[in-house]
Amino acid sequence: MNSQQTNSLIPDSALSIAGLTNYIQSLLESDSILRQVWVTGEVSSINNHRAGLFFTLQDTDGDAAIKCVTWKGQIAKLAQIPTVGEQLIVLGSIRLYPARGEYQLTVWQAIPAGEGLQALRYKQLKNRLMAEGLFDDERKKPLPTHPQTIAIATSPTAAAWGDIQKTLKARYPGLHILFSPATVQGEQAPDSIVKAIQRVENDGRAEVLILARGGGATEELACFNDERVVRAIADCPIPIITGIGHQRDESLADLVADKSVHTPTAAAEIVVPSLDNLYNQHCDRVAVLSEVVNYSVRIAQDKVKTLKNQLQRSRLDKQVEQEITALGWKREKLLQAVNSKSQTSKQQLEVLRQKLITLNPRAVLQRGYAVVRKENGSIARNASELNIGEELLIQLNQGAAKVKVIKIKD
Repeated sequence: MNSQQTNSLIPDSALSIAGLTNYIQSLLESDSILRQVWVTGEVSSINNHRAGLFFTLQDTDGDAAIKCVTWKGQIAKLAQIPTVGEQLIVLGSIRLYPARGEYQLTVWQAIPAGEGLQALRYKQLKNRLMAEGLFDDERKKPLPTHPQTIAIATSPTAAAWGDIQKTLKARYPGLHILFSPATVQGEQAPDSIVKAIQRVENDGRAEVLILARGGGATEELACFNDERVVRAIADCPIPIITGIGHQRDESLADLVADKSVHTPTAAAEIVVPSLDNLYNQHCDRVAVLSEVVNYSVRIAQDKVKTLKNQLQRSRLDKQVEQEITALGWKREKLLQAVNSKSQTSKQQLEVLRQKLITLNPRAVLQRGYAVVRKENGSIARNASELNIGEELLIQLNQGAAKVKVIKIKD
C-alpha cells in the first residue's frame, strides 16, 4: 500500500496532537466555571521552586489528585500557605500546558479547611505503632560491617535498581547481590513489598536488605506508610535499610527500619565500605604501626645504651671477681663442715657396731655358753619352768644337742 493510498484512508476530520491539545485547551480555559473554581482537597506534596509554589491536592480517599501552582508574586497574598497533610479550600483557574499534555490549577487563594484525613490517619497509625515500641532504637539491629550477600527489594524498572547496582559494584566488587522484585507504587504495592521482604527471609542468604524507591510525590509513596509494610520490616530478622528517595517527608517505613537514608544510592553507600577507603585505612594503619615500632626500637636502644654506661661506671668486672672469691671461701668452709660431720658420723657408727657385736647371741655362744630351748622353741631361763621328762634343745656355738630332763635342782 503506497503513501497515497494510506493518506486516502485518513479522514479529513483527523486532528494533529497540537490541534487536539489546542481544542482541549480552548474548552477548559474558556469554560466559565473553570475560569474561577473553588476546589477542596488535602495537600499531599509541596515543591517550593524559585518560580512559585508547586503542590498537589488529592481527595481524602486518595482516588483523585490535581497539580497546583501559585506563582511567586501571588504567594504572599495567600491566606494559608499550603502544608503537607493540611486540608485546604483553594480558588483558581484551570490551565493546560500543550508541551506536556497536562493541566493544572493556577491557585490565587488558599484558606484552611482543617487537618486532612490522610494526615490524620497517618498520625494515628504512627502514634499506635510508636506506643508498641516499633520505632524504638533498642529494637533496631546493627548493620553487618563487611556483608558478602545483599538483597535489594525494589521495582525492576526503577532507576533505583540500576543506581544501587552501579554503586555497589564500584565500592565493593565481587559482592553477591540478590534481587527481590516489588511494586513500589499503587494499590498493589503494600502486598508486593511484604512478599518481597518475605522472599528474602525465606531464602536465608542475605545479611542485609535494602528497600528502595527512586523518589516521587508524597501521594505516590503511600505504600511505605501502610501498616502491613511497617510490620513486615519490624518482624524481619535481617537488618533493613530504607532508601525511598524523598528528603522532605519521613515515612513510617523509615521510622521502623534499622537504618534510613534519603536515596537508594545513599543506602548502597552505607551498606558496604569502599574498597578504596579500606585500602587507604590499611595503609594509614601500617604507617602508624611502623612509626610505633620504630619509636619502640629507639626507646629500647636508648635504654640499652644507658644500662651499658651504668655497667661501665659500676666496674662490674671487679664486682664479679669479688663474688667469685667470696664463693670460693664459702665452698672451702662448706667442705670442712662436711668432712667434720662425716668423721663424727663414722666414729658414732663404730661405737654402735661394737655394741651390736657385744649384744650378738653368737658371741656369747663362742665364749662357751649355751642356749636352752623348750619344745615350743622358747628359751628356758629358770629351772622352775622345766618338767621331769621334758625334752630340751641345747644350742651350742657349733651345732645343738637334744636332752631329756631327769632331775631338777633348785
